[in-house]
Amino acid sequence: MRGLRLFLRVMLCVSTLIWPTMRSSAAQGLASADLSRLRAVGNVAVSPDGHRVAYTIVMRDRPGRPYGQLWLMDINTQKSVRVGGEKDSAGYPLWSPDGKLVALAGNQGGKTGLFVAHQDGSDVVFLAPTIGTNSPLPGTGREMAWSPDGKQVAFISSTPSALAAEASGDPMVISRYLYKPDAGEGLTRFNDNQRLHIFVVDLASKQVRQLTSGESDEHSLDWSPDGKEILFVSNREPNQDEFFNYDVFALRVADGSVRRLTATEFNEYEPLWSPDGKHIVYRGTRRGLTDRETTMEDTHVWIVNADGSERREIGAVIDNRQGAPQWAPDGNSVYFTVQERGRVLLVRLPISGGKPEYIVPDTGAVGGWSIGKGDALAYSFTGARDMAELYVKTGGGASRKLTDLNAEVLKGKQFGEVESFTFVSNDNKFEVEAFLTKPVGMSGTSRHPLIVNIHGGPHGQNGPSFNFKNQVYAARGWATLNVNFRGSTGYGQKFADAVFGDQDGNEGQDVLYGVSAAVRRYLWIDRERMGIEGVSYGGQLTDWLITQTNQFKAAVPIAGIANLISYNYMTYYNQYEEMEFGQFLHQGNLMDIAWERSALKHVAAAHTPTMLMHGENDNDVPIAEAEQFFIALKDVGTEAIFVRYPREGHGISETGHTIDSIERCITWYEKHFPKAGASGITNVQP
Repeated sequence: MRGLRLFLRVMLCVSTLIWPTMRSSAAQGLASADLSRLRAVGNVAVSPDGHRVAYTIVMRDRPGRPYGQLWLMDINTQKSVRVGGEKDSAGYPLWSPDGKLVALAGNQGGKTGLFVAHQDGSDVVFLAPTIGTNSPLPGTGREMAWSPDGKQVAFISSTPSALAAEASGDPMVISRYLYKPDAGEGLTRFNDNQRLHIFVVDLASKQVRQLTSGESDEHSLDWSPDGKEILFVSNREPNQDEFFNYDVFALRVADGSVRRLTATEFNEYEPLWSPDGKHIVYRGTRRGLTDRETTMEDTHVWIVNADGSERREIGAVIDNRQGAPQWAPDGNSVYFTVQERGRVLLVRLPISGGKPEYIVPDTGAVGGWSIGKGDALAYSFTGARDMAELYVKTGGGASRKLTDLNAEVLKGKQFGEVESFTFVSNDNKFEVEAFLTKPVGMSGTSRHPLIVNIHGGPHGQNGPSFNFKNQVYAARGWATLNVNFRGSTGYGQKFADAVFGDQDGNEGQDVLYGVSAAVRRYLWIDRERMGIEGVSYGGQLTDWLITQTNQFKAAVPIAGIANLISYNYMTYYNQYEEMEFGQFLHQGNLMDIAWERSALKHVAAAHTPTMLMHGENDNDVPIAEAEQFFIALKDVGTEAIFVRYPREGHGISETGHTIDSIERCITWYEKHFPKAGASGITNVQP
């Protein structure tokens, strides 16, 4: 037997050296089809006493898009029960003040809307139907809020606006500037013109009252500790479609009167009352130049008095992007997430001042999280080798992992190690960080392809946490490079601002310099077998970079922008380029600059075989962007194919489509990569 094991090890080394892309990925690591079996923890809500936790599990085992199911766990026994049946879905759990009930939104027993269940998951009761909207409303907070006495639940639902009828008639009459739906919707072509309003349902009588109306949207609810008011966020500008500006308001429950707590030119998100009702915490910005799709400015945590006075940016002590805050039960500090060098960490900050305390500083990404009595913390966390799992942490104790949802799927799988490195940018202004996912099954002499995978945004980040596609590539013996180019978050405001007025400029050079640094540091990377891809802004940079270099053997731009001018006038958030360049395209010579920075203008220099992918109903980056670039590549004589996904908005959401897209990427790269060890060098770049 010892001799047989030695023989098998020798044969494995030989096969790794000669046929690295022909190994069985199922035996080594993840395959694309594994996605349908993987699950992840989504929303998390710990009960007020800290003894139970409600959490959603994101499932991918049905045709169509992922969906969530709600589970309730007793933390002491770690026993969980599902709320509803196998075919039901639910999310956004919120505990009643006494912890005996949990409110949820979803589909239970064939009904859709707002429900409540007992703390053990039993007796699911339907309270009220709810209707959403496909209107672009970024940064929305809580959709429900319990009254302090636990007898009522405030919730968000929609009613038709004054424009709804004519905009959906025959013919359709479009009068709104913001007439297209949000990025991820993808199921309809136009804004449904529904407006979100505040409703309250009485648990005993099931009677529903509508508290707000009109041509504005209200969302992000929180009920005051004294029971008299409900906080909400709304854009009350007269030209709200063109000027994105959330402010904080308080609605008096008794008579429906509204008082305004902030009146700024910038945005406030997700306000919450302090436990004593004297203060309000929220996430906000300082700049008026903000877009619905993305903000160049890092959001920070702010506090304001209950009457709207004395606003303070307490989050200014951390120069990085911050998430929605929550109060500690004693009201003396707040918790919030921070993006930092590819990670998402959880921080506690005293409201009186002082240094932030990193509560979850681990390598990976904190997702949903919640605070209970005694600062009991429940949270989802994505590490290096699994999707998000549920953890709890009490006081100063260590974190405990409560779920292992993917143990069966991941058992015996090998993973590519993720390693970070830094390099100096082309203009010597920045230290740029990149993350390299190494191939599975490397040997001392093996050579491996490299796929450059560019993140979107541009104000986003890659990091060391689990990336399914990267690990599928790793299982095939391929490395993946993620470069956090200038404009990325997690590296301070100056770094995020560095892409201003310079799209398809130095941030693209950051990507190429990252490739150069990688092939020089990791000599096992095969320069003759390099591919490039990305989604959204990553797709835009993929389009752009194949007009600037021929070093990649194949490219896969997904939902990318090829023409900054046409994009500006077709996207649903038409002021994104204004934010990124500081003025409208028609002002000054910006139209000329935008055309110069468009991949379409330089398509004659593109010779990389390109497979474009796009959602059929993408209103974020309309599919016409891919249509233009596809025809232009064909005109040039560059090999190109075009994959269009029905029912998809921005990016690819349906599990079947995601698996299909990964398989097509693999096939495309394999078609255009030369065989391993082929003689001759055609790529001398970089």
